[in-house]
Amino acid sequence: MTDKKSTMRAQFITTAAGDRLAVIPESEYNLLIEALENRADAEAVRVFQQRLAAGEEELMPAEFANRIIDGESKIKAWREFRGITARQLAENAEISAGFLLQIEKGERDGSFETIKKIAAALEISVDDLA
Repeated sequence: MTDKKSTMRAQFITTAAGDRLAVIPESEYNLLIEALENRADAEAVRVFQQRLAAGEEELMPAEFANRIIDGESKIKAWREFRGITARQLAENAEISAGFLLQIEKGERDGSFETIKKIAAALEISVDDLA
């Protein structure tokens, strides 16, 4: 963004309560908002990169993310991304393989406790399965 300070036009108004307000053209207001949004976006990327480097975040390849976007079971996509079978995931989550497959197919809903176990076995948060 170019330096707009020198060209910014502002009118100052004092309210009856004594508050001093600055009034600027909408186009300049929009430039300020854009600059703030860009700064916030840059900060979010920086924080994500730090969390990624610390092992607190994980990137899922587009192949698996697109399957989730297309409506496939999040559990199945994460399981296959992790490279484990349904039987292995079921054992790690301490549920039956049949029940897991029914959840993956959308035939049954798992309780919150079951979803917590599955998420833990996949080493992801429950939010990743929501």
